[in-house]
Amino acid sequence: MPRASSLNNQQLVPDLLAPGLDLVFCGTAPSPASFKARAYYANPGNAFWPTLHAVGLTPERYTPQRYPELLAWRIGLTDLNKTEYGSDHELSPGAMDAGSLHAKLRKYRPAAIAFTSKNAASLALGVKAPAYGRQTGLLEGAVAFVLASPSGRARSFWTIEPWRAAAAFVMERRLARERTT
Repeated sequence: MPRASSLNNQQLVPDLLAPGLDLVFCGTAPSPASFKARAYYANPGNAFWPTLHAVGLTPERYTPQRYPELLAWRIGLTDLNKTEYGSDHELSPGAMDAGSLHAKLRKYRPAAIAFTSKNAASLALGVKAPAYGRQTGLLEGAVAFVLASPSGRARSFWTIEPWRAAAAFVMERRLARERTT
């Protein structure tokens, strides 16, 4: 059974979005640990924060509570389900709001969107079984990546390679900006 928010129309964990970001990460919904901490990827077994550092997207390993600092690196965060928390199998299908994600992408125009699970990618892209890595088409003008889930529960499916591909895309953008300034 999904656990719904009691925050009265507030997001469980607020979006971290701004115009023109290089990359926005999108999951399905906060875990119970993330809901409690009001921070993205807060479960100690989640590999999100160590992976960001390992692939070079952040200069140091951030803690979940420092998630707002990602904007300085032109990285954003959101989820498909902004009203419930829990594991994917516990979430209400109707609360997965791909339409809202598409509207956010049109509004903020990030260069890329990276889904932190195949389930999130499938729901947003409308593809039954997306492959890991960079997708062939754009999503609302953004390059789309499907990443292996950093959740401890998905460890048997873990591969860092799609994360490296997304990081390489961001690094190319950073270098291009440096050359023009």
